[in-house]
Amino acid sequence: MLGKWETERYDRQIMMWGTEGQEKLKKATVAVVGVGGLGSPVAYYLTAAGVGRIILVDSETPEMSNLNRQILHWEEDVGRMPKPLSAAWKLRKFNSDVEIIPYVGKLGDDNVEDVLGDADVIVDCLDNFKTRFLLDDFVHETGKALVHGAVEKTYGQVTTIVPGKTKRLREIFPNVSGEKKGKFPIVGATAGVVGSIQVMEVLKLLTGIGEPLFNKLLIVDLAYNTFEIVDL
Repeated sequence: MLGKWETERYDRQIMMWGTEGQEKLKKATVAVVGVGGLGSPVAYYLTAAGVGRIILVDSETPEMSNLNRQILHWEEDVGRMPKPLSAAWKLRKFNSDVEIIPYVGKLGDDNVEDVLGDADVIVDCLDNFKTRFLLDDFVHETGKALVHGAVEKTYGQVTTIVPGKTKRLREIFPNVSGEKKGKFPIVGATAGVVGSIQVMEVLKLLTGIGEPLFNKLLIVDLAYNTFEIVDL
């Protein structure tokens, strides 16, 4: 049941999906894999929405060049604190009703179940397809939903994968190398827009409102204000 404080805090959302929808968010666990340019707005808005438990997964420490887009990390965090811990203390202060679970480390076949096993939805905020394909394999073994996002320059893409309903990530991108790219250009606002779209996909999955991007790839180019949906 929602308390008085929660009813007041989430009033504008409850107007959309009712107390039942808000209670679904409260009971949900969402994993954000990658707490960088995409993971920052994703974790922030999931916390703002009142998702009950949020798992933050990353192995890196903030660098100065991250700060143009990774808005959960501040100057004082650079070189000092792993990204999940840097994000966790801020999110806890932002919404004390949400349980934030940081995991510092890389995902692999040996630990993915332990780290992500409790998640209802997994959000791909990564910058490499090797780990993305690991997530793809994991959700198809467990039946969990995966919200994929990627950004570069002013471009971004989002799709939502549900085993048995949609194509796999490996099927959508069969010829993509799993190796991590080197340093690439990115405008912070691109990550903000694409991350916000990913959050909406999660909220649609959990509350049942709207239509998620099932078998559809949304491609955006913010330099020219183009939004295209490719049927997969």
